[in-house]
Amino acid sequence: MTRPASSGDGAPARDLATAYRLLVADVYEVAGRSRQTSEALARSVGQTVPRWHLMSVISDGPRSVADAARRLGLARQSVQRVAGQLLADGLATSTPDPADARAPRLALTPAGRDTLRDLVERSDAARAAQLDRSGLTVDDLDAARRVLRALAAVLEP
Repeated sequence: MTRPASSGDGAPARDLATAYRLLVADVYEVAGRSRQTSEALARSVGQTVPRWHLMSVISDGPRSVADAARRLGLARQSVQRVAGQLLADGLATSTPDPADARAPRLALTPAGRDTLRDLVERSDAARAAQLDRSGLTVDDLDAARRVLRALAAVLEP
């Protein structure tokens, strides 16, 4: 499919594939900038983004490292390394899994919950300020999500 040749804005006609590539480039740019601001925020409280992500994943209840890795879309080994850091720092505990003694489950400690709450509160405040400056509305973001979810649905391997 091609956009009409005379779009009225003087821009050359684009096909869907080109529009898709440009959208993906923008998504990568936004994701990169979002990651950079998240890294700075995590550093400000002595954490890293991988630690933040793992704490978020286990915040709703105990999970095995393998389950957390699946949820994060990461290799089990990289999540195991981060889990070891959280355990060593007293931000998580490890308990036996009744269904599989070989796969202990991670859970947040009270200190881990406090750390995650602090990260989320700081992140929400920072993102709210950034989004206010953008001029975007909830409807704008919902429309963007619908486009991305529709693409995700057809791009499954």
